[in-house]
Amino acid sequence: MRRITFFLITCLLSLSTSFAEVRLPNFFSDNMVLQQQTECNLWGTADKDKTVKITTSWNQRSYQVKTDKNGRFEVKILTPQAGGPYEITFDDGKPLTLRNILIGEVWICAGQSNMEMQMKGFKQQPVEGTTEELLRCKDSQLRLFTVKRHVSLTPKYNVAGQWNEANSASVRDFSATAYYFGRALRSTLDVPIGLIVTAWGGSACEAWMKADWLRAFPKVKQTITVGDVSKLQQRCPTALYNGQLYPLIGYTMKGAIWYQGEDNVPRYDYYATLLKTMVEGWRSEWKQGDFPFYYCQIAPYDYSLIDWKDSQYLREQQAKAETMIPNARMAVLMDAGLEYGIHPRKKRQAGERLALLALANTYDVKGLPEFATYKEVTFENDTAVIAFDRSKEWVYFEHGTTSNNFEVAGADKVFHPATKVWVSRNRVYVTCDAVKQPVAIRYAFKDWADGDLMHDGLPVSSFRTDNW
Repeated sequence: MRRITFFLITCLLSLSTSFAEVRLPNFFSDNMVLQQQTECNLWGTADKDKTVKITTSWNQRSYQVKTDKNGRFEVKILTPQAGGPYEITFDDGKPLTLRNILIGEVWICAGQSNMEMQMKGFKQQPVEGTTEELLRCKDSQLRLFTVKRHVSLTPKYNVAGQWNEANSASVRDFSATAYYFGRALRSTLDVPIGLIVTAWGGSACEAWMKADWLRAFPKVKQTITVGDVSKLQQRCPTALYNGQLYPLIGYTMKGAIWYQGEDNVPRYDYYATLLKTMVEGWRSEWKQGDFPFYYCQIAPYDYSLIDWKDSQYLREQQAKAETMIPNARMAVLMDAGLEYGIHPRKKRQAGERLALLALANTYDVKGLPEFATYKEVTFENDTAVIAFDRSKEWVYFEHGTTSNNFEVAGADKVFHPATKVWVSRNRVYVTCDAVKQPVAIRYAFKDWADGDLMHDGLPVSSFRTDNW
């Protein structure tokens, strides 16, 4: 089993000292949420070769499991429909009772700073609407767990953190994006929601991946040392998989949300394949099939302020990944960026758009809007005609009847600002006085753009029709 090494190490460290009582990872504790109507995994340690009795209060059912020679045990328990609060008692002769447990929907929330960014914001970088939200956020049916930062060369088997009910104090220090996601699920589904956030600002996608998965990417450093982890921290390949993800693997959940990509802008060229590999790896390790995976496309920002450029190609890779990963969808944030800040203030839009994807695609809630996507372009003399998928409500411009975000190029591959842009039904028409025979169109295809092409209240991703 994957945790045997941990228990061997624990035994060696404790020498002849017995465990004396049941010990559980920190995420199995008071106030936790377990996934409803399924077999939930629980694991922990006790004295070796001892029987542990686990009793669940919702049905008074008892499970008995014997620890192995290293003192470890794992058990699956059946969970009912959403409800609570309940208790679970672990008894190896000295009972340990977990209280105030809810049964509902559990989601893993991962990524870098825009997932990590708390409702209180960063220094001089606020989250929009925080004051109003903290006045009304109390909800005992919404439970929050934040994994504390930790990097490691080798897999760890526990994390620091604790479950809290949502209130002004706990929400203030919790991920804003994840909170708004959970709040929307609570409002629509009316069941308890458990959110586990594991994120670190500036983290690379490669840091959230197992070493074996990275062998397919020759540009990624293959041999990682303790020195690499110490120096590179959250940007070190495998370091966050080992320190912040591996301990959670096996926690029975519904799905995952992801907000990451900014750190990969300089390495955009293989991001779609990288993300696909990461998701496949997570799913393989979790053994819950192709669980839902919803992610944010990074928002526009002037990357020249940090001496980077071309984040539009990373956004393009993220859009491509949506077509490559089963049961995955992308939330577009073209209208929610910040020109001078890599941490946009509009976290409500990020969280609620992730929730839209989950509610429509995982929970089959009807009547919700969806993100239109670029489909194709045709050229009629000097006019480009752009068509879209998922656009039954027709596209439109947010700030009027036209847009300044379109560019046109001819055979010389030189782009010029469009002269005239208009919409008819679910088509966008573009002309340019400087290009009489257009062959390529780009929309908002630059680091910073205030996206204004919309469908059903949601933005359309930046796109290009060329591959130059």
